[in-house]
Amino acid sequence: MSDLREGINPRKEATFTLGNRIRRVIWNLAYAILFRPSPRPCHAWRSAILRLFGAEIGRGCHIYPKVKIWAPWNLDVHDEGSAADDVTLYSMAKITIGKRAIVSQGAHLCTGTHDYTDPNFQLIAIPITIGEEAWVCTEAFIGPGVTVGAGAVIGARAVATKDQPEWMVCAGNPCKPLRPREMRA
Repeated sequence: MSDLREGINPRKEATFTLGNRIRRVIWNLAYAILFRPSPRPCHAWRSAILRLFGAEIGRGCHIYPKVKIWAPWNLDVHDEGSAADDVTLYSMAKITIGKRAIVSQGAHLCTGTHDYTDPNFQLIAIPITIGEEAWVCTEAFIGPGVTVGAGAVIGARAVATKDQPEWMVCAGNPCKPLRPREMRA
């Protein structure tokens, strides 16, 4: 069951269920009191807090204290995945960060947008997937519904509004593949 209420007029009614809004209030309190002030090395502590709020967090994940997470119950971080300080995880829909994937400082993963052709400007939430061993570089933007392929590099300040292929270095606005990502032996 989705927390997003579809087919309503968001100018007159809440877009998200009451349960979702209450959980976000409780999460924001826990974030302010327990998550955000925690010391940088306390990754296990923050992982435990996220799990309490429904996130799926693998082993050895590094989620830093200044990560902004909209709804942790829509977050799935696989083993050794990381999200650095000042990352925004706007998780109206599920965000998956693959094994050993890195989301660097200031990156913004945004699962929400609006149907600008709808007179009610209806909200749409579409999941994002960051493949294993991918790297979303500093201040990159990943838009709703985008899949970043395994091993891909999304360059600093890139704007990815379409899927990006596996094991490619991608950059620009709009983000596009530039060359293969070749690993040294």
